[in-house]
Amino acid sequence: MATYLVATVKSWNIEAFQKYTADLPGNWQLITSREQLTRDYLAELKPTYIFFPHWNWKVPADITGRYCCVCFHMTDLPFGRGGSPLQNLILSGATETKLTALQMTEHLDAGPIFGKLPLSLAGTATDIFQRAAPLVYQLISQIISQQLSALPQQGDATYFDRRSPAQSKLPEGMTAARLYDFIRMLDGEGYPAAYIEYNGWRLEFSAAALDNDGQLSANVRFLPASSSGGEQV
Repeated sequence: MATYLVATVKSWNIEAFQKYTADLPGNWQLITSREQLTRDYLAELKPTYIFFPHWNWKVPADITGRYCCVCFHMTDLPFGRGGSPLQNLILSGATETKLTALQMTEHLDAGPIFGKLPLSLAGTATDIFQRAAPLVYQLISQIISQQLSALPQQGDATYFDRRSPAQSKLPEGMTAARLYDFIRMLDGEGYPAAYIEYNGWRLEFSAAALDNDGQLSANVRFLPASSSGGEQV
């Protein structure tokens, strides 16, 4: 029986693992921390594939060179290689994208592609990631059941820059619609929320809503101005 490993750190992907792998063939294992991804563990497990639905660290070359490691990128590659794809897409005005399953190589987001599925960019970052989670397992099912071969990327590559927590500060002069997009694209587990600083306080925004009259509402949390945001996105 083939063994498959899923490495992820986000709650929606952990929940999806529990929900969808029960119906997939093979022996499925899950790790949820960087410390678990060791050479000794992998040598004992001997996985046919290692799937990375959401992983915050670069996988060492000796692992990607020894095992078939598959990651999932939220753009229609080779368009949009690099960091913060969801946020960069929303800032560009995109409403739809593709979730791409590709093999990890030494070059970021440049590996051959197993498949793609359409993905809506409506809602908060959490909404979008939760919508993507079952698509990950559709792609995984196709890879293992159809024994898909990864094909080289076609076309000219474009690149996104990874955003830093400091870039979550709300810019001035934005319309209500742009403010809505800015708040929602950062509204997700572990992400540095959109914020402003006022009179010694850091005001963080979430749950943005834009009504038919163009009126924007959102939840706000007051923190000391010295508080830092979440991880890079």
